[in-house]
Amino acid sequence: MQKVTASQLIDRAAALLADGTVRAVLGWKKGEFDYDITPAVFESEEELKASFVFNDFCGANVSKYLVRHTKKIDGKILVFLKPCDTYSFNQLLTEHRFDREKVYAVAIPCQGMADIDRVKAISGDGIVAIDCGETIRVTTLYSEAPVSVNLADVLEERCANCKSKKHVAYDELIGEEGEVLDSARFDEVARLEAMTPDERFAFWQNELSRCIRCNACRDVCPACTCEKCVFDNPQSGVENKAPANEFEEKMFHIIRAFHVAGRCTDCGECSRVCPQNIPLHLLNRKFIKDMNECYGEYQAGAEVGTLAPLVDYTLDDPEATDVLTRRDCDA
Repeated sequence: MQKVTASQLIDRAAALLADGTVRAVLGWKKGEFDYDITPAVFESEEELKASFVFNDFCGANVSKYLVRHTKKIDGKILVFLKPCDTYSFNQLLTEHRFDREKVYAVAIPCQGMADIDRVKAISGDGIVAIDCGETIRVTTLYSEAPVSVNLADVLEERCANCKSKKHVAYDELIGEEGEVLDSARFDEVARLEAMTPDERFAFWQNELSRCIRCNACRDVCPACTCEKCVFDNPQSGVENKAPANEFEEKMFHIIRAFHVAGRCTDCGECSRVCPQNIPLHLLNRKFIKDMNECYGEYQAGAEVGTLAPLVDYTLDDPEATDVLTRRDCDA
């Protein structure tokens, strides 16, 4: 699959701005470092040419930003969507989080995004410049020449275990369309399931003990779009505070996982932004795997309007006693 370049996207966005199809563009721009790419809104061709980027570090799922910006911008907003982003796009539409008529969606292919920690493991720290071409060329303070890194060797976990290269929603496609993949994304969940309860508890105790309650996972999650989160309620006793005990360490993430159960598209944003590198996506994948096994295959966001098994009762649903006798369908 051929890569789509930033210049291709800039040219198309500029044309849609010029003919009045859209009033603004939702994409990515460089942050403080070459690998520090962040979502951004552009309102002119000049802004696009000055700041718009699309490269191996544009992992951010921009679909959630439509919730806010479709309300702020008078007119249509162009959004560039990678395949995994389109699932979140559809799920947000299912939940009526933005007006579809205010969005012009352009689908773009993706070969996977780079994990900067994996890049640094090869290149070393002190990165001063990154050039994304056929290979990723990294210049550091300590290297005499740029270090070449193959994208396949440094893919983000969610990209290495990508569920689909197929876009499920768009108004226009740039580049080639892909297919739904036979992913190995549940292999790590199965490994955890094979542990004893004590081993599994110790695993999550160790992982969640590193949480600093920065709320980055919640804030980036396309399934977390409540205008007022329960964890922002000053009467809850847990408003934006670091955990005071082991119970609070777990409560935030367990409650959040339950809140997005059946709605999580497995975009992996929670783990991508976690400054403590906690594999939060595994909690959500456990729910997804259990629902698939207990209620049949279901992919959130595959189609607009479909209901998750947890909120769509049928006479064929297993009774609680049946579920408990199946292969480890507990949490």
